[in-house]
Amino acid sequence: MMHHVHMRVLGHRAMRYMGIALGCLIASSAINIFLIPAHLLTGGATGIAMIVYYLFGLPIGIQTFLYNIPLLFMAWKLMGRSYTVDIIIGTAIFSAFLDLTRPLNAYAPVSDMMLTTVYGGVFAGLGYGLVFRMNGSTGGFDILAAIVRKYYDLHMGGVLFAMNCLIMLIAAFLFGMAPAMFTLIYMFINATVVDKIVAGFNHRKAVLIVSDKYREIAENIIDEMHRGVTFLHGQGAYTRRERNVVFVAVGTTQVGKLKFIVHNVDPHAFVIIMSANEVMGRGFGRINQNDASASDEDDDEREHERK
Repeated sequence: MMHHVHMRVLGHRAMRYMGIALGCLIASSAINIFLIPAHLLTGGATGIAMIVYYLFGLPIGIQTFLYNIPLLFMAWKLMGRSYTVDIIIGTAIFSAFLDLTRPLNAYAPVSDMMLTTVYGGVFAGLGYGLVFRMNGSTGGFDILAAIVRKYYDLHMGGVLFAMNCLIMLIAAFLFGMAPAMFTLIYMFINATVVDKIVAGFNHRKAVLIVSDKYREIAENIIDEMHRGVTFLHGQGAYTRRERNVVFVAVGTTQVGKLKFIVHNVDPHAFVIIMSANEVMGRGFGRINQNDASASDEDDDEREHERK
């Protein structure tokens, strides 16, 4: 049994590092195919390395790794070993791929700056997002921002934005306003795609329904939509009356049907529909009506009703 668990953990870890490596490959390829030929930049330590590369021709990957060494040392001292080991691995892989994919500079698919910026942002965001989705990191300013956030209680995104703005000012001074402005567009697209990859593309809706007919509403949702339903225990702040709140997660396309079901049972029900970027675990998937174990909560509720 222990051997089986150990093998499963090793398999999960291997898949995770494969995902991190693939993400690093995609991001580094996007940088070399789109950004380098157009003299654009990215953020963080890699952005600094790209500035030096444009000025003196020093390899970006080696530079990136060297710039990360003091940051990794700080992380090891201040954030601990477990936090730092994964970042060292991600940084080493990403730095290596930056130099290994350097020959792709010669294969820039388009010369239009806006197309280069957009597609560079999309593909780099896809790569970075995959790395972050696997709970990895490519180092750089992410380390510094995490340290600053831990010890000074500052928002991580704001710290990163301030640092990247400083790089953009340097770039504007050295290479002109146009590349710097296109780089800002790239950064925005990149950040947007990263958020989508990390949060998940499958947007769901979390729905809260307050009604005296909560049992009937729940049964109709289960029967007609085959979704798991949970009762949350609440209390009216003014009336102090105990009441159950129906909680259910559905796909975006099912919101209309859910509203129709609720309205038919209780036209005066209070319904709150909230965005849920990702839904994990048991309860969201469709219930098999023939599977008695498909919804333990519903079975418990029916047992309670019989009593």
